[in-house]
This record gives sequence, structure tokens and C-alpha cells, in this order.
Amino acid sequence: MNSRERILTTLNHNEPDRIPYDLAGSTWTGITNTAYQNLSEYLGFERSAPNWSDVIQQVVIPSEEMLDKLRVDTRGIFPLTSHNWEVFSKSKDCGDYWEYYDEWNFVHHFPKHGYWFSLVKNPMAGVDFTQENVVEHFNWPDAENKLRFAGLREQAIRFRDQGKIVMTKGLCAGLFEMHQRIRGMENAMLDPFMFSENSDKLIGKLADLKIEFWNAALDELGDVVDIAGEGDDYGTQQSQLISPEQFRDYYKPHFARVLGFIKQKAPGVKLLFHSCGNVRPIIPDLIEMGVDILNPVHVNAEGMEPVQLKKDFGKDIVFWGGGVDTQKILPTGTPAEVNDDVKRNIEALAPGGGFVFCTVHNIQAEVPPENIMAMWNTLINTN
Repeated sequence: MNSRERILTTLNHNEPDRIPYDLAGSTWTGITNTAYQNLSEYLGFERSAPNWSDVIQQVVIPSEEMLDKLRVDTRGIFPLTSHNWEVFSKSKDCGDYWEYYDEWNFVHHFPKHGYWFSLVKNPMAGVDFTQENVVEHFNWPDAENKLRFAGLREQAIRFRDQGKIVMTKGLCAGLFEMHQRIRGMENAMLDPFMFSENSDKLIGKLADLKIEFWNAALDELGDVVDIAGEGDDYGTQQSQLISPEQFRDYYKPHFARVLGFIKQKAPGVKLLFHSCGNVRPIIPDLIEMGVDILNPVHVNAEGMEPVQLKKDFGKDIVFWGGGVDTQKILPTGTPAEVNDDVKRNIEALAPGGGFVFCTVHNIQAEVPPENIMAMWNTLINTN
């Protein structure tokens, strides 16, 4: 099997010739620049200028040479968004940090000895949210700007010709997360209850922008990409940031519009949905909304035990991630501990297909290359 056949087989819940491997197909399954440069040197490649997929998270696209060496089955194509569109050229030098003002009117700071940008200003945090037209009057980005997709069709065709699965991503973070970024977390938690009309308008506007983006993106790419990524972060280490009922009442109807639009516009494209943490209570909702793939399997979060997840949902959704814990084992464990964690997760998630291997989340700066290769060697030797 080539990479494309391998992942299509597992997406259909059948066992391929080996467990598929994703590295950097999305900005949730990637590697940060520091970890990448260290791994490059460890593998005998020269350090190189970063090819960014997400500057805010400091996530990079590895070289083709590295992706081929590591037998990666996926390739990501990344539309231009606030996270990778001239971020450094638009940043202001403020001494100890860079300041970046993006197309959403968010302000980000990046300490010069830091690891990523942090959001420091929520543009609607202090507005009077009782105003009738407060959502309409906000300066929204141009979601369907054609410049976002320049050159991506050619990339996708080239990757397909190489026998790879092609992935792409959406305009921005999820509806709940963008609600927090625009209004601030405290306001976002209270808005649905205190200002229900404007809260619904805001969530609806975010969904509309996502639909505008996907309409333009799929006009350009719908016949040459295999997986479209959307997501939101509802889970914590123990439970959820909002109750499943609140998700169903306020966010699910609008997200269902977004996912339904993608399915209608590009029926052959599979939907990947990302949410960290314990999202077990809403997995049935995601399946109902048409989600084909869940990323990640946050294996050390409450309720996300791989064996039980596979038993309960393995026939209805593909698990993409959960290959190794990225919070403790990968950055601070020994290679032997990495080996044991990888084996345990593969044994739980791989049987019967429906599993693509990658880390729980992006490989962070402090992860030693020895542990990355211990993970990879265990995966390859398990196949």
C-alpha cells in the first residue's frame, strides 16, 4: 500500500498493511521549531530556516527529506490565516517581546526568549454587550480572501501524485474558543446566560465566517484534499470547560451548520475534529454532526481511556492521535517509558483499523530527539 491507500483503508475501519503515521499534517499534530531543529541535527540534517504552518504556536512544516525518512503518510496544506500570514513582518519590536496585531484585532506578545505567542488583548472584552448592533459593527476579517489559497492547489496535486493523504485546516479556532478570544474567557462563560441574543449573534457570525472560508477553500481545493480539519477546545484534564448541555444548546447548532456545509460542498472529504482533554460526553454529538475523525485521544485525561473509547466508539469514529502522552512521557520520560506508552496505546487503538498514529498534541520545544525517535522506532517495529 502507498500512504494514501493505507489511510483510506483505516478511515474505512479496516486494518492496513501498517499503522499510518501523521506528523505535521495539521497544526494539532505537528512539531515546534525548537524540537524540529534539534531532531534535524540528531538525524544528520542541517538546521534550516523554519517553514511555518502556525507561527503563533511556533509549529513548523518539516522538510520533505525528514517526512520521507520518517515514513510520514500525510501532507498538510495551510491556507493563510492570522497564525501564518506575515506574522513577523507585522510584528512590532517592543524590547523584550514582539507585539503582533492580527486580522481579528487580537494583540499577541512573543517574549524574545519564549516558546510561543500569547494573546494579551481581547478586542470586545470591554464593550457594552447590550448594544443592539455590537456584533455587526465589529471589524471582521475577510474570510474568503482568495490570497489565502494561493499555490495550495498545486501543492495538493503534487502530494497526491506522491501517493500521500492531503489535509487542510480552517480559518480559525473553534466557536467556543474564538468566543473566548474575542470577549475574554470570563465574558464568554457568562454571555450565553446574561446576553443570550448577542451571544448567539456572535457565535453565529463566527460560524458564518467559517462557512465563507470553506466555501472559498473548497471551490479551490475540494477535489484535491482528503481531510478538512475543524475543532474547538471543550475538554479539561478532568471534565469539560462548559457542560455538555451548554455545548448542545449554544455551540452545537452553529457548528453543525459549518460541518454540514463542508459535507454538502465536498462529500468526499473526511471531517477531522480536534478537541483536547476529556470530551467523552460529547463524542456522540460529534458523530451525529458528521465528524469522521477525532483528534486527539487525550489518553491521560479523565474519561479518555483508550481501550474503553475503542470499545464504545471505534465503529463510528476514527481515532487520530493518542500514540504517546505529550505532557509527561514524551518530554520527561526515558526512551523505555516512551516505548511502553506507545505499545500500550497501539494495542488499545490499532486493532481493526480506525487509528492513525501521532502524538496527543504538538511536539513541544523541550522534547529530546532521543524520545521522538524512541516513539518512532516503537511504532515502526510494532507494524
